Amino acid sequence: MRVFVTGATGFIGSAIVRELISAGHRVAGLVRSDDKAAALEAIGAEAELGSLEDHDGLREAAARSDAVIHTAFNHDFSKFVENCENDRRVIETLSSAVAGSVRPLIVTSGVAVGGAQPGRPLTEEDRPLMSSISPRAASEEAAYDAVAKGVNVSVVRLPQVHDTVRHGLVTYAIATAREKGVAAYVGDGTQRWPAAHVHDVARLYRLALEQCKSGAVWHAVAEEGLRLREIAEAIGRRFELPVASIGPAEAEAYFGWLAAFASHDAPAVSQRTQRELGWHPAGPGLIADIEASR
Repeated sequence: MRVFVTGATGFIGSAIVRELISAGHRVAGLVRSDDKAAALEAIGAEAELGSLEDHDGLREAAARSDAVIHTAFNHDFSKFVENCENDRRVIETLSSAVAGSVRPLIVTSGVAVGGAQPGRPLTEEDRPLMSSISPRAASEEAAYDAVAKGVNVSVVRLPQVHDTVRHGLVTYAIATAREKGVAAYVGDGTQRWPAAHVHDVARLYRLALEQCKSGAVWHAVAEEGLRLREIAEAIGRRFELPVASIGPAEAEAYFGWLAAFASHDAPAVSQRTQRELGWHPAGPGLIADIEASR
């Protein structure tokens, strides 16, 4: 099938594009510039010049495709709430393009949307907190609204997605540690972040697309939750930095915008995803990729 992918030249999106092409699908990717278009075409995909702000262009590109995978997101965390609401509108636009058909739309969310009881890992059955509490849930709210109208939409929730170059939010934690000269964690460091290798995540998107279950929520989770103390210790080993605990009052000064995430316990599981999609993550773990990071 012809699949329209937003974020097609991004870290996760480019892995998805390669996975889809290797499985025999045709891919058209949203790109902002001619050089990005050339990079996409070099791996065998078509390029759709445009942006997330051009809703008419998004609608037209989606309407020309057999399926849509939406991974693009503005990661400027100084405007996080605004970016989440913009994503809601993008999903509404893409949903309108495939409405009245069985063409699937897969949208992206995160396991940090909350909704599980404190101390219990988030499952696929857990609905997120309201977006007024957890802004990233705006994407899922838009997806559920579309499903209620009969649109074929499903959701993939992402953990910290990694390889030896990128590590999700841990990338920013590494940069902070190297700048400050110490790898820190908050309190006792028992806060947990789930993770998955980027190639496993790309395969999950393909399986979700091919099995096409409207209203489904899938967890791209290979590791349920690595404690932030373990992550800080891995950063310390890799970059020969001391490791230290800091108090909650010190977190903002050390981490900046990352402080809220660094204090958040967000484990998640993927048993249902693995069982129903036949998805079996096999990539290296997050700690191994931090220790081998370039």
